[in-house]
Amino acid sequence: MTASATRKARALVLLLAGAVAAASAPSIAPPASAAASAPLSLPLKQGSLRFAVIGDSGTGTGAQNELARLLAEWRADFPFELVVMMGDNIYGRDDPRDYRQKFEEPYRALLDAGVKFYAALGNHDDPKQRFYKNFNMGGERYYTFKPPSLLTRAIGTGDDVRFFMIDTERLDRPQLEWLDREMTRSESEWKIPVFHRPMYTSGRYARPARIYRALLEPLFLKHGVKVGFSGHEHFYERIKPQQGITYFISGGAGSLRVADIRPTGLTDVGFDRDYHFMLVEISGDELFYQAISRTGATIDSGVVRRAAAPTN
Repeated sequence: MTASATRKARALVLLLAGAVAAASAPSIAPPASAAASAPLSLPLKQGSLRFAVIGDSGTGTGAQNELARLLAEWRADFPFELVVMMGDNIYGRDDPRDYRQKFEEPYRALLDAGVKFYAALGNHDDPKQRFYKNFNMGGERYYTFKPPSLLTRAIGTGDDVRFFMIDTERLDRPQLEWLDREMTRSESEWKIPVFHRPMYTSGRYARPARIYRALLEPLFLKHGVKVGFSGHEHFYERIKPQQGITYFISGGAGSLRVADIRPTGLTDVGFDRDYHFMLVEISGDELFYQAISRTGATIDSGVVRRAAAPTN
């Protein structure tokens, strides 16, 4: 059976299992359907950077395991090289058994295939996670990295990418100065911040989001950021571009709050009825994205262009 056929079979099972919850819980996004083990919508351009995005994943539950298996299956069609984690990587206890149950076992197929995971810290994470080798944090609460496949690529190719992993649990002056300094030093065309607590949201954390927006957005605008990824809210939301920046919330890889998106003017697409992950491809001045639910449904897809005119 092909990876696509396997996904479709699992989608039918999950749709039946989730039918009652889906019927009783309104959501901004259209309902998933059995046709919903949708094909890959990303272009797979030669030489592109490909990665996955998960957030609020580390519950060790059956839902996390199901989504992790689906993510591994999608890699057959979309061979991504790394996964960025939005925080809340390990809920609850934080001992070796928890790392096995809540990370190593769910993502074993990807780890065995050599996929690298890069974590940001969330409010449920022990700061000691920065020393866990499979999170590739290098012992730091906040850090920056360039994907391994880009380390030997010449600057100025149009799709050079650097990630900035931010710790929003302790967003102090030294960290903000570090972020400003590192973004200044970086010659990458795509500067991508990853952080746990969102700056814009239509969920329950809209009020504290203003604090992070006041601290971080001036730096993002100063350094030409075009996209940002966060978690914390246990749903998917793509925010309408704010001053030229598109923000994604992806906090549903292991925890879910059904019907938690409130009506606001911020939402381009929202999905709060099931778990999800994201697949992302960067080629030249274009960032392509596809958000996929536990049933295999494509809940959102599209492209962000680095040279797009600012909107608010």
